Amino acid sequence: MAEEKKQTKKELLIQFIKFGIVGVTNTLVSYVINVAVLFVLGRAQIFQRWDYVIANTVAFILSVLWSFYWNNKLVFDMEGTGWKELLGALFKMYLSYAFTGIILSNVLSYLWIDVLHISKYIAPLINSAIGVPINFILNKFWAFQGK
Repeated sequence: MAEEKKQTKKELLIQFIKFGIVGVTNTLVSYVINVAVLFVLGRAQIFQRWDYVIANTVAFILSVLWSFYWNNKLVFDMEGTGWKELLGALFKMYLSYAFTGIILSNVLSYLWIDVLHISKYIAPLINSAIGVPINFILNKFWAFQGK
């Protein structure tokens, strides 16, 4: 029985490491999208006051799709699962990431950028460091239901 618990802990650790690898790529994708949107809005000189909120939102929408695809393939493995279950998992993932990727990210961005005057190019990286562990727990035990 003790050997089974070590196996389970080892599998969970490997799964968390894989989630972390997907998270790193997701962070890069999200960051590139975020900076690209900030650049485009800055060049167009529109939405200057809320450009970081728009950038966070666009990066969120696209990076969650990226993350879902790779988490499904490499981490939580739902192959053989029907479309209905996959769409349900995607919906749950959007909800879980909505908390960290939209609500928490924008609240923290306001704190970092408007209150503490940290660069809006650095804020998304700080937000990711806070959001990754929260997202693992939400995805593991809710979106992908313990897979």
